[in-house]
Amino acid sequence: MPPALTDLTREVIALWRRVHWLPEWAAIAIVVGAFALAGWLAHRIIFSLARLIVRKRDLFWRGVVERARLKLRILVLIVALAIGVTVSPMDPEPSETVRQVLLFGFVLTLGWLVAGAVDMWTVVYMRRFNIAAPDNLVARKHVTQARILQKVARVLIAMVTIGLALMTIGGFRQWGVSLLASAGVVGIIAGLALQPVLTNLLAGIQIAMTQPIRIDDAVIVEGEWGNVEEIGSTYVVVKLWDWRRMILPLSYFISTPFQNWTRETARLIGSVFLYVDYEAPIERLRAAFERIVQASPHWDGEVQVLQVIEVTDRVAQVRCLASAADGGAAFDLRCEIREKMLAFMRDECPEALPRERWEPGRGEPVAPSTG
Repeated sequence: MPPALTDLTREVIALWRRVHWLPEWAAIAIVVGAFALAGWLAHRIIFSLARLIVRKRDLFWRGVVERARLKLRILVLIVALAIGVTVSPMDPEPSETVRQVLLFGFVLTLGWLVAGAVDMWTVVYMRRFNIAAPDNLVARKHVTQARILQKVARVLIAMVTIGLALMTIGGFRQWGVSLLASAGVVGIIAGLALQPVLTNLLAGIQIAMTQPIRIDDAVIVEGEWGNVEEIGSTYVVVKLWDWRRMILPLSYFISTPFQNWTRETARLIGSVFLYVDYEAPIERLRAAFERIVQASPHWDGEVQVLQVIEVTDRVAQVRCLASAADGGAAFDLRCEIREKMLAFMRDECPEALPRERWEPGRGEPVAPSTG
C-alpha cells in the first residue's frame, strides 16, 4: 500500500473516532456500502451510454456490450469496493488484504471479459457462413478455423489471466511468473506436465492454418470411416458411420497419415469390382451398368466407366467407376451398383457368372466308360 494512502487511512480512522459515535465495523459497512451503491449506479450509467453508442454499430459491438453487462458490473463494483475499503476507517493491514483479494478478482473478471469478446467475435464471424448448404466447402473451412482459434484463444487467455492473478499475491507471485514465462523450477515442472497439452495446442494452430481437416470432413482414421464432428482445443471427435465416436488428439492429424475424402471437394468416384467368366459379354455388362448408374439418384452425372482391369487363371476382373456428390452418396451408389449388377448377371446374363472348367487329361483321370 502506498505511504500516502496509509497516512490518509490513518487520518480517516482518527477523525472518525473523534467525531462519530458509531462502532468502527458499522462505519466501515456504511462507507463500503455507499461506494458499492455508487458503483452500481455508475455501472447503470456507463452501460446505458455504451448501449447508446453501439446501437447503430455492427452486430459484433452490440453483442460484446450485451455479453459484457454482468462482467462490467462486477468490474465496476470491485473498483468501487476497493475505493470504499481504502477510505473507510479500516485498519491498514486488513484493508491491504481485502484490496489484494479484490485485485485478484478484478484480474480474473477482466480475463473473463476478454474471453467473452473472443466468443462474440467467433459467433458473429461464423454467422457469415452456412455449413448446411450443399456446397459448403468454404463454410467448413472458415468455421473450422474460427472454432479452433476460439478454443486455443480461450486456453491462452486462461493461462495469462491466472498467471497475472497469481502475480498479485505475494506468496504466489513466482508461480504467476513461471506460468507466464515458463521459468524457474515451477515453470519446468509445469512445462513437462503440460507438454502433451501444449503439443496439441500448437497442432490446433497448425490445423487451423493449413486445414488438413475441417468440420464435417469425411475421413478414414484407424481403418474407420466417419465425419469430423467436433474439433476441440486438444482433440478431434470423429462420428463413425455406425454412430460411434472416435476421439483422437489433434497431433494425430499432423503426425499420422489418414484419408480425407473432402479435402478440396466433396465429390468422389466410387469403385465396384466384379469377377466374371471369360465368356462374359462385356458390352452387355457395360450397357447394363450405364443404365443402372444413369437411373440412380446418387449419381452426379459425371463419371461412369466399366473396364476389364485384370485377368486371372480363373476369372476376369471388371472395375466399375461412378462419381457422386459426396462420400455418403458414393457409398450408396456403390452398393446399388453391386446389387443390380449381380441381379442382372443372375437373371439376364448367366454366362457372365464365374464357372469352374475341367478338361479331360487334366486333374483327376476320367473314369472309363462301361457302356
